[in-house]
Amino acid sequence: MAAKAERTFQPLHEEKRAAVDTACAAFHLSRSTQTLRKWACLETGPIRPIRVNGRLGWPVADLKILLGVQ
Repeated sequence: MAAKAERTFQPLHEEKRAAVDTACAAFHLSRSTQTLRKWACLETGPIRPIRVNGRLGWPVADLKILLGVQ
């Protein structure tokens, strides 16, 4: 059985993108990806994603504010 590939994520304070995908946002928030998808669907989370062509992008600026990262 093949091992699952591990993804590495850049520290949030070094992130240059305006928005990150759900897996990256979930990693930084210490939540599951399904939790973030539920937040997006029900619009009940502490931040709201940007929707582009059916994909979710989580604004880095909002993640930094939520986590208190400068």
